[in-house]
Amino acid sequence: MSDEASIVSKVWNLANVLRDDGVSYGDYLEQLTYLLFLKMVEEFAKPPYNRELAVPEGYDWGALKSRRGADLESHYAQSLRKLADASGILGQIFTKSQNKIQDPAKLYKVIDMVDKEQWSMMGADLKGKIYEGLLEKNAEDTKSGAGQYFTPRTLIRAMVKCVRPQPTTRPGHSRWRNYRPY
Repeated sequence: MSDEASIVSKVWNLANVLRDDGVSYGDYLEQLTYLLFLKMVEEFAKPPYNRELAVPEGYDWGALKSRRGADLESHYAQSLRKLADASGILGQIFTKSQNKIQDPAKLYKVIDMVDKEQWSMMGADLKGKIYEGLLEKNAEDTKSGAGQYFTPRTLIRAMVKCVRPQPTTRPGHSRWRNYRPY
């Protein structure tokens, strides 16, 4: 199995485990997005990126991954609230965020899976494949009655602010090669 297929399989398998625990694909995708954001902030703070991103101390990836059990669940819920209160784009990303994974052992499994990968080094196509696959599973989920998935406007605005597209910017264009998401 290729590395690409392996990571897609890991992400989808956790979705199935959580679904058996009452966490929908949509809720899993939302939680995965929050956790990936925090993990990638940590990755972008290290070389070769060396970017300073304003995550409040004690609510970053390191603080989250070091916890276990009820302390992990409590800290994650508290982190989501704290990050939602942050100013700027960080607060927008985490607006109204809530923990939907109530089992601390399963929350730890998701955090551990996220922690084992270097997400900033993965191509956008692979991350898109994971995202689209989870959206497709969500749409197929007969229990939820989901049909199409619509991306919330706040998330779209945050993505646009991160990417800062220009009318002349397109993949392959020289300005795109210098793209910095933050």
